[in-house]
Amino acid sequence: MSGLPLSGITVVSIEQAVAAPFATRQLADLGARVIKIERPGEGDFARRYDTAVHGESSYFVWLNRSKESLTLDLKSERGRRILEGLLDGADVFVQNLAPGAAVRLGLGAPDLAERFPSLIPCSISGFGSTGPWADRKAYDMLVQCQTGLVSLTGNEHGAARVGVSIADIAAGMYAYSGILTALLSRATTGAVRAVEVSLFEALAEWVSQPAYYTRHSGTQPPRLGTQHATIAPYGAYTAADGNDVLLSVQNEREWAALCERFLEAPGLVTDPRFATGSARVAHRDELNAVIAERFAESDSGEIRELLDAAGIANTGVNDVRAFLDHAVLAGRDRWRDVRIPGGVSVPALLPPADLVGVAPRMGPVPALGAHTDAILRELRYEPGEIDTLRADGVV
Repeated sequence: MSGLPLSGITVVSIEQAVAAPFATRQLADLGARVIKIERPGEGDFARRYDTAVHGESSYFVWLNRSKESLTLDLKSERGRRILEGLLDGADVFVQNLAPGAAVRLGLGAPDLAERFPSLIPCSISGFGSTGPWADRKAYDMLVQCQTGLVSLTGNEHGAARVGVSIADIAAGMYAYSGILTALLSRATTGAVRAVEVSLFEALAEWVSQPAYYTRHSGTQPPRLGTQHATIAPYGAYTAADGNDVLLSVQNEREWAALCERFLEAPGLVTDPRFATGSARVAHRDELNAVIAERFAESDSGEIRELLDAAGIANTGVNDVRAFLDHAVLAGRDRWRDVRIPGGVSVPALLPPADLVGVAPRMGPVPALGAHTDAILRELRYEPGEIDTLRADGVV
């Protein structure tokens, strides 16, 4: 798509599920041509995660707008020949195949460098291509468990999964930024660098703060629900009308304002139990009791007005429906219609990084194999040859 920053860049991706499709969708948003290779008859298994969006998967609709879908049997010689033809004209190759599968198909970074010296390969794996767990499959929840994230979420009644595919999202973000960095390096120095990202190492970076805390304090942060493990007061409290309001105090100035203007207890500012951040964390239960007692005196609307007036960050606790109707999304015009298979259009959020003067591409979500014939014609296959490939299950 002309006029977008990645216009003219072609990405070929053998991708499934979340991590790789999230990386390539962001490239597509910026104008890259993304050719998504899927299994004939089956496609990306994320197509079947659910049927919530007019019969389509919520995951697939989220992750695959603006892409082209090519069905291809990579186990067949003719299928691999088609892939080679695509890679010969591509800038980036992304794959998150099962451990060892890319190497067996001749799609490892060293093999690709020999055949396609200008191609940037990006591999997304569970635990890395080397090391003791290189052969292990990894899905999001497994990685949440392995990095200790699950032990940090939840409350005193038990651990909990983070409610989104956070390991996949982290890996997809690092793959995206790694590919952009590799494209910049190729453009400025001529050096072609392979990119490798693992779900485990991506999420390991994101849990580094509790890792530092645990290593150097000797104990890991506790599970506290909406409370913050190392800052207090920071969490949700229930008002007299039964609604929760979350507040956050980040420094001593805010602590003084909370005491004087909301709690109406200025003596607490210098109370030894609460006078410093560390003291407030150590005496969290006593502090929570004071705040809970004050919350029980007023309804949530009045509490939020008082906290606003005191300069204390606060918020109601939304469910997903309330998020969908959020005034900020509407007021900043963040929704665009995107067409999905079947011709229906659904609202989708604009990418969060705004580039001044650039409108991101918000193209259709492809039906399985929707672009197969067109892509094969680009590779100079005749209609009869395409019919034969389809009859033989190659595409």
